[in-house]
Amino acid sequence: MATAKTSKTLPEDYTPSEDEPFMNDSQRAYFRRKLLNWRDEIMRSTKETLEHLQNDSEQHADIADRATSESERALELRARDRQRKLISKIDEALARIDDGTYGYCEETGEPISLKRLDARPIATLSVEAQERHERRERVYRDE
Repeated sequence: MATAKTSKTLPEDYTPSEDEPFMNDSQRAYFRRKLLNWRDEIMRSTKETLEHLQNDSEQHADIADRATSESERALELRARDRQRKLISKIDEALARIDDGTYGYCEETGEPISLKRLDARPIATLSVEAQERHERRERVYRDE
């Protein structure tokens, strides 16, 4: 598991500011902590989902009850798959923190805004680059 690479302890109430150098030690530690907490939360949720699925494996005599149970199970498994993919993206973001590329747009190399990173810490594109990407997707999808 990744650990913070700063010699000082980051205060719990620290929030990155535009007034400080971009992706300084404090900002990297802040986003590392945010990503690790998010991953831990997902892992706890996944564990609870698995326990629920194991405990809810009873057979229902009524076909409607069985269908409802199967639908709920399929939804939970789909959500678990999305969470698995999200954990992978979180791990990639943590690796980018380690290699010094975190917070910079993959397309332009420009810094991604702190507000965007705070809202979506796994972001790899700036808002402008993401909008261009989504416009291109719509154009190709509509053809």
